[in-house]
Amino acid sequence: MVYESQISFTLDTICPWTYLAKKRMDMALEKFRSSPAADDVNFTVKFFPYQLYPEASKEGEDKYEWYKNSKYGGSDEQMKKYTIVMAAYGVSAGIDFKFGGKVANTMDAHRLIQHYQEEIGPETANKIVNSLYAQYFENERHPSAPDTLLRAALDAGVDRSKAEAFIGDEYEGLPETKMLIREQAGNGVDSVPYVVLEGKRRDFTLVGAKDFDEYLKDFEKLAKESK
Repeated sequence: MVYESQISFTLDTICPWTYLAKKRMDMALEKFRSSPAADDVNFTVKFFPYQLYPEASKEGEDKYEWYKNSKYGGSDEQMKKYTIVMAAYGVSAGIDFKFGGKVANTMDAHRLIQHYQEEIGPETANKIVNSLYAQYFENERHPSAPDTLLRAALDAGVDRSKAEAFIGDEYEGLPETKMLIREQAGNGVDSVPYVVLEGKRRDFTLVGAKDFDEYLKDFEKLAKESK
């Protein structure tokens, strides 16, 4: 009998480390699913919301300058080092990191993910998350502007008219999303990525962007313990 395991993946859509972690985890999942161990366990990813900067405005501000000033004390040299390092990490995971655009409040992005995760399912949510990350980090688009959200919904196969209606109603799903954010904080989540693999005997928790091998190793351990 195949054990059904949920991967709880807590994210913020403006966190580069979380995008990196998801890419690595997805590659590890693909490799695991092509192995004999996949006969013992089936993994389903479920996304949970977290806001790194809940005080950020909806309009946003220049991403490069924000990082430089809030993370590196206004140092151009330190910011340059950061972009070089992140670009290198990105290449290894198939991400073309860019550093222009705006950093802004992500509540509406989370609202979109959670709504379609519940209404349609995990595969649709996964496609929305992938699109939001790619738009923000690789195409320098606003993280939660209506056109960004609509593009993500369409990329996931959501009906345009339904997506436009949901995105246009900024209160639909908002209380539920805020509640999930509070629940994650109550569960001790204070940074992202925060990943929990639910096992038959024990859970595996991975905090921060782990390497491909670490994700694969824990998938294999969980499968072995599920027999």
